[in-house]
Amino acid sequence: MGLQGVLRMIYPPRCISCDAAVTSDFGLCGPCWRDTPFITGAVCDRCGTPVPGEDDGGICDDCLTLLPPWSRGRAAMMYDGNGRRLVLALKHGDRLDLAIPAGKWLHRAAAPILQPGMIVAPVPLHWTRLIKRKYNQSALLGRALAKVAGLEHLPDLLHRTRNTRSQEGRGREGRFDNMAGALAVRRPARVKGRPVLLIDDVMTSGATLGAAAEACFGVGAADVAVLVLARVAKNA
Repeated sequence: MGLQGVLRMIYPPRCISCDAAVTSDFGLCGPCWRDTPFITGAVCDRCGTPVPGEDDGGICDDCLTLLPPWSRGRAAMMYDGNGRRLVLALKHGDRLDLAIPAGKWLHRAAAPILQPGMIVAPVPLHWTRLIKRKYNQSALLGRALAKVAGLEHLPDLLHRTRNTRSQEGRGREGRFDNMAGALAVRRPARVKGRPVLLIDDVMTSGATLGAAAEACFGVGAADVAVLVLARVAKNA
């Protein structure tokens, strides 16, 4: 028996959500998989939220009302139930290991919008928040996705020019106004003429991703798409 086999005997694989026994590392057990609201079927081509019908390519009412500044978007799951618990464990519970399976979920969701030569860039935290949290969960997701997809990951491509006020209690347009001009590109030459895939953990209104997309287009990005681990329901 090799070292790997010995380690599996000592530390058998456990569900990343409930710690039940599973057959492979970084997996979900059957009940937790069923309780995780992965997005399948037709979705809005701009924000990734589920929409009626069988085919992708349509745009939801919210995106028609206030068209996001990026071209296409996808999400791996809804921000609800076990999906919400997994996101919060990664974001606030120091569960950095969750980025590994999340990278595979993101890759599956992003398949229709990936392009050759794409730059993977996470939404940045303000430096004061990064010091407090010690890591940027979006950068962990970006690294995991880039590794699976074989794309270039630039974790420090974007930075926050100011520490924005809380988005809580603001309407969709107010959230976009609050984030206007709050993000900038550190190395414009790396972006010019290339497609960019922005990564974040959760999308609510899309205001933060919108500011990031505008910053990338402002320095000559050929295209900007967005990808998030979880999408907040429109009626949430």
